[in-house]
Amino acid sequence: MIVAAVEVEAVLLGLKVGFLVLLYLFIWRIVRSVAKDLRLPQESFVLGPQQAAAAGLGRTHTGLLVVLTSPALEPGTERELDSSAVTLGRSSENDLVLEADEFASVQHARIEPRRDGVWLEDLESTNGTFVNGVKVTRPRKLASGDVIRVGETDLRYEL
Repeated sequence: MIVAAVEVEAVLLGLKVGFLVLLYLFIWRIVRSVAKDLRLPQESFVLGPQQAAAAGLGRTHTGLLVVLTSPALEPGTERELDSSAVTLGRSSENDLVLEADEFASVQHARIEPRRDGVWLEDLESTNGTFVNGVKVTRPRKLASGDVIRVGETDLRYEL
């Protein structure tokens, strides 16, 4: 009986040693892999503005908003659209501020350039957003010449 207990303990000791050897081999492989990755030259995925523009990745011209009539903006004023979204409304936090337009909401609408075109979205405004006289109920793709009405402000989208 004592001999059987000694043999079981020897087997368990052998399993423990085997487990520790495998564990150290595993850690050695991880350290070796990390060291190899650190020795390789790394390329940066961050581009400067000049590099992005040279690669065609910078802000791009996606259209123009021309003020037709507005109590807040001078008629004929142009706003160039690039790759970033433009918000319209009475709040000073908007990109196109319509402070004097009493019928515009605080955050009225957003014009967002996407890969498939320029889209207009009403931001749950009180009086609604209109394109060519039709109320916008879901995001709508703009075409050149479309007239956008936000409050009492009329804007024409041009390519």
